[in-house]
Amino acid sequence: MAERLSLRAFLEADLDVLDRLCTDPEALGAFEWHGFVDPKIRRRRFEKDSYVGEDSTALAVVVDGEVAGLVSWRGLDYAGPKGACFEVGVALLPEHRGNGLGAQAHRVLVDHLFRYTTVHRLEARVESGNVAEDRTLERVGFGREGVLREVCWRDGAWRDGVIYGLLRADA
Repeated sequence: MAERLSLRAFLEADLDVLDRLCTDPEALGAFEWHGFVDPKIRRRRFEKDSYVGEDSTALAVVVDGEVAGLVSWRGLDYAGPKGACFEVGVALLPEHRGNGLGAQAHRVLVDHLFRYTTVHRLEARVESGNVAEDRTLERVGFGREGVLREVCWRDGAWRDGVIYGLLRADA
């Protein structure tokens, strides 16, 4: 399966996938859909920097030549040097979930960031109850570090979040 998945910069031909992540609740799934947003927001970001920026970056997850989702990272500032900590995420379209591609995408992302950046710490935040993502992060090597109480508003209620971390030394 490892040969099937790769990461690459988004192309103009991928804009329909990016649009889908703004306009289709099923595309992100129950834990990531927080309501409709400006349907052109992802296109404007693509026009600005093709999703490769100083503050945040997203890359296409490609499986057998087809865009299956995205990986992303953004810098977090905990008073350490810039670039020492990134929050990471993976979003797969529904037709690509449930077959191990999420864990594979996380592994490829972790390898990429530890190989090509000076990042020391990676974080992932998950809504409490998202058991599939909990398991995926733990399989990849992230450790559960704590609960963030009522940090997320979704579906008419405040929800807890769980924070996971992975240090360069642990990878």
